[in-house]
Amino acid sequence: MIKNVNIKKLAMDNGIIIVLLLMVLFTGLTRDNFFSWSNLSNISVNTAARVIIAFGVSGCLITKGTDLSAGRQVGLSACIAGTLLQMSDYSGKFFPNLGEVPIVAALLICIAVCAFFGLLNGIIISYLNVPAFIGTLGMQLMVYGICLVYSKATPLGGYRRDYTQIATGKFLGIPYMFIIAFVIGAIMWFVYNYTRHGKYMYAIGGNEAAAEVSGVNVKKTKIIIYVTAAVLYAIAGFLLGAKSGGASVNMGLSYELEAIAACTIGGVSVNGGIGRISGVVIGVLVFELLKSSMQFLGIPTDYQYIVQGLVIIVAIALDIRKYIAKK
Repeated sequence: MIKNVNIKKLAMDNGIIIVLLLMVLFTGLTRDNFFSWSNLSNISVNTAARVIIAFGVSGCLITKGTDLSAGRQVGLSACIAGTLLQMSDYSGKFFPNLGEVPIVAALLICIAVCAFFGLLNGIIISYLNVPAFIGTLGMQLMVYGICLVYSKATPLGGYRRDYTQIATGKFLGIPYMFIIAFVIGAIMWFVYNYTRHGKYMYAIGGNEAAAEVSGVNVKKTKIIIYVTAAVLYAIAGFLLGAKSGGASVNMGLSYELEAIAACTIGGVSVNGGIGRISGVVIGVLVFELLKSSMQFLGIPTDYQYIVQGLVIIVAIALDIRKYIAKK
């Protein structure tokens, strides 16, 4: 069995993961507390919201699309939640006369608003035949503008404890956010692997024309994918607002790029038809470990952005290289 392993192909397919994990190992061996339970717990909480965003983006990528509005929808959700879940006696309350909104109701409002924009994305891409890159780029700007108008660019804070508890609370020592991300991941894994929608999604990514000829309702499937993605962005934004204890219009900025990079690192091809939920989880985890490693190594924030940009470029380049090699 060992003789059949193609070391060169293995290194090429997983080269960036190997390099990043080596960096993580180096950090753990040279910096105290990196592998501590406290830091690993913190990384799991940071990963939770990011992986939920990446789950949404992965469906778009598998069908040879993308969603550049993801980050702004996350920010909009966080701002909506922030305006609805402030303490009643907070001096800077956004809606002074608003009573106490139930947590679930606030979440459902966030989901409904973002789902609407996801529906628009799906319709624009499916029925107007606008390339996903352009359509979602336009939606990104629209959502950002709407968030500015809604929030009046006002920084939000003074959240109720029952809201922030979602991010800080634990069950049997396991953070609530990790549990939520795990449950959503399990649902997405089932959808991708054991439902007709999942099969249609991969078929569209593999060959859209052939999928349509074989009876797949391509337009409907794409709309479902973008609405589902938007719902996941809403949940992620809701959780990030609780974790941060505040929100502003800039929350979620560039999160879609990190999600695309994480998906690609985890084996989701930007050329469509390939990708697994387990790979998405690995990609996000590796990316978050990279950021944590750079912080522990004392790398200035400016240079951290340079490194993250290089990782994104290399990840996409390797993915395209694998696609060309298969052709």
